[in-house]
Amino acid sequence: MSFRFRVACALMLVATVVPAVPAQAATYERLRNGSFDIDLAYWWSTKNLTGHRVNGELCATVPAGTVNAWDVMIGQSDVPFERGQPYKLAFTARASRNVSIRVVGQMAVSPYTGILSGQKSVTTSTQSFEITGTAAVDEPKAQLLFQVGGAKEPYDLCLDDVSLTGGVIPPGGRDLGSPVRVNQVGYLPDGPKRATIVSGATSPLPWRLLDATGVEVAAGRTTVYGGDVMSGDQVHLADFSQASGAGSGYRLEVGGWRSVPFDIAADLYGRLRKDSLAYFYHNRSGIPIEAAYVGAAYARPAGHLDVAPNQGDGERRGGWYDAGDHGKYVVNGALAAWELIDSYEQSGSVSLSIPEAGGGLPDVLDEARWELDFLLRMQREDGMVHHKIHDIGGWTGMVAPHEDPRERKLFDPSTAATLNLAAVGARCARVYRPFDAAFAAKCLDAAQRAWNAAKANPAVYASATPVPGGGTYADEDVSDEFSWAAAELYTATGSSGYLDSIRHTLNPGNFYWAMTGGLADLALARAALVPGPDGATKENPNYPAARTRIIGVADTHLADLRRQGYPNPDLPGGHRYFWGSTGGTAQRAMVMGMAYSLTRDPKYRDGALESLDYLLGRNALNQSYVTGYGERASQNQHHRFWAHQANPARPHPAPGSLAGGPNSDVSDQPKVEAEKFLVGCAPAKCYVDDINSYATNEVAINWNSALAWLTAFADMAA
Repeated sequence: MSFRFRVACALMLVATVVPAVPAQAATYERLRNGSFDIDLAYWWSTKNLTGHRVNGELCATVPAGTVNAWDVMIGQSDVPFERGQPYKLAFTARASRNVSIRVVGQMAVSPYTGILSGQKSVTTSTQSFEITGTAAVDEPKAQLLFQVGGAKEPYDLCLDDVSLTGGVIPPGGRDLGSPVRVNQVGYLPDGPKRATIVSGATSPLPWRLLDATGVEVAAGRTTVYGGDVMSGDQVHLADFSQASGAGSGYRLEVGGWRSVPFDIAADLYGRLRKDSLAYFYHNRSGIPIEAAYVGAAYARPAGHLDVAPNQGDGERRGGWYDAGDHGKYVVNGALAAWELIDSYEQSGSVSLSIPEAGGGLPDVLDEARWELDFLLRMQREDGMVHHKIHDIGGWTGMVAPHEDPRERKLFDPSTAATLNLAAVGARCARVYRPFDAAFAAKCLDAAQRAWNAAKANPAVYASATPVPGGGTYADEDVSDEFSWAAAELYTATGSSGYLDSIRHTLNPGNFYWAMTGGLADLALARAALVPGPDGATKENPNYPAARTRIIGVADTHLADLRRQGYPNPDLPGGHRYFWGSTGGTAQRAMVMGMAYSLTRDPKYRDGALESLDYLLGRNALNQSYVTGYGERASQNQHHRFWAHQANPARPHPAPGSLAGGPNSDVSDQPKVEAEKFLVGCAPAKCYVDDINSYATNEVAINWNSALAWLTAFADMAA
């Protein structure tokens, strides 16, 4: 049987971090089919060499006339190495004459870092060889190479019993790190400080909080929680809230295991607040993303202008790219812009590195305006609003926005898109009026025209038939959008004529782009006073009921958080997570944050902060879902430009980018190596940090806008 010839390259998976755990013997076999008992499966060679299985050995004739050792190779790909772990390579070899061969374990892509290597003299008698080394990098998809080029005369080479042992991660499994799960960024000095510990012990365990020097600063015993339904883990809880001393490098130790390091600091969330908002500048369409604002690695030309190879967006330029692809959708863009504007009302602004900084608008409102301007351009003269614009003819590969050659299509208007503009336009009118009265008036005019158009066309629905190149965002029940738009228009104008259309309110199912009725209550609760006659204000009679409903739903979210071993306010019916579950977590935390602003009851503040704990590492995977935040943070989200895993010349996602998170529906997963982690997974573990896992690892504007809201709340709550 001949070798399977393959190009010696591979996509890189996330670099795992070896946890601070007790060392163990290197016993795991890392190669496949090293005995050649049946065939030569999993082994490949360069095209100038053909291998055969002869009496249970891999034998090949090495050609003459090459210059470098790597000009002729026999190898195996997808070999895992873990940083800091020792490895031993063993094999037997013989040749038709005395030769010297080089054996290398190395990264499969640039910079091709070597992990172990050795030069061995092979004779005509079968000999056993060993090479040992300690890995300096984490690389789950490295290569083992027998480099045999440079021969002046041809010769025959036979290999057998090739074995590579080492590492602490079981084959086929993934490294979940320490069983002590914490917020990997840290905790506020006066906030809750809790951890989850994976343990089947039936009695409490002692815990110690250690500072950066290893000195114990607090101690106690865990509480046995038991089985966590969403993860299948048996867990304990540790509460070290009494520790309030500011510092960095803290670790929690339980049963000899230590957590990743974390900080206790009052300014803990200031940088993440800015980075989560910077996400939107990075994902602007129709404008160059300049190094002056994001650094050279993230700079790129403007995308989807009418410049080759782009087909261009014409008059519908601008806005934010919705997610990992190049689509722009009104129903999701309006929600994301609304969340940024609402964040401003909740927590104020913060200085951002954007071109508009220093102007007449607070920076957060400047960023939201980039999307608002696009939404206004999507409105027709009759008031109806186009549903979306995106590529057609197929999904692009990992190409940057300015490299996208696909034809672009402006899709027909929909009632849902029209009502989204009515809602966010009314919010714009109310919030922007003190800063830019003319723009506020433009927003209100667009909102009112959209409302009237939707009333006249209440059942114009976007097609649910997929068009390769973009999502459908189809929604054939727009009664919730009518409620949201009516509430926003009422708070902007004080006109009671809108009130009869508010028929949906907040419920424990919360809200997302297709279920916006709950936003009606959040709108009504933002305005205890509304415009009255003659420029005066009047009391909003709907405010008390909206306030009560928000508090009730926040109580439900808080109870769901406490009913789990990991602090997620999302406990879905049927115990199945859906696409963008981390965004749902952040939005439920928003409701608790708003309940805190309405009541000043600290339990809601604690619930919102513990939801951040979940997003930043206190979860079943010991995974921070936010790039750049935490020792075990996502860094290979599905994105066309932030595509380092697919193309090392591209950057990883920018810091502050939220991965979609666990998703029980992984039927659309591509057949990639990482898929093995998604087969039969417990709901809370159906996630993998792989660029191909778009169902679990995509990014999206409405998830990041919720993260921005939540981190602003946490920053101001310090």
